Amino acid sequence: MRERIEIMHGVNLDALGRRDPEHYGTITLPELEVKVKRFAVELDFEPVFSQTNHEGEFCETLHEAADTAAGLVLNPGAWTHYSYAIRDALELTGLPAVEVHLSAVDEREDWRRLSVIRDLCVGRVQGKGVDGYREALELRREGRP
Repeated sequence: MRERIEIMHGVNLDALGRRDPEHYGTITLPELEVKVKRFAVELDFEPVFSQTNHEGEFCETLHEAADTAAGLVLNPGAWTHYSYAIRDALELTGLPAVEVHLSAVDEREDWRRLSVIRDLCVGRVQGKGVDGYREALELRREGRP
């Protein structure tokens, strides 16, 4: 039986394909999810995807994941850098999580270098585009309880 893994996309990730291609490439969110699903299945995970532009909804999904998922792969978008509500919700889950970003956030604006969830995650992947999700899933597999 495959472990269920919640793959959560945050604010503005529904605009992939229209956002700055230098940082995000040209892939759309549905295209990204097809590729990530393939990666997940190869690694024996059952992926479940979500995306929202509403911080409270992201928190609610984290609350629900505590009872339904074995782990998390999170790309909260800009919320990564300041949302203590998401940080607290992540902490409440008690689930192993990996933070992932399509762009190299540490090489961008100073404010993007802060991650309020980093210390709650078993790993962090950035700047590898879609392939970063494969690495995040591999890190999550290694971080299984």
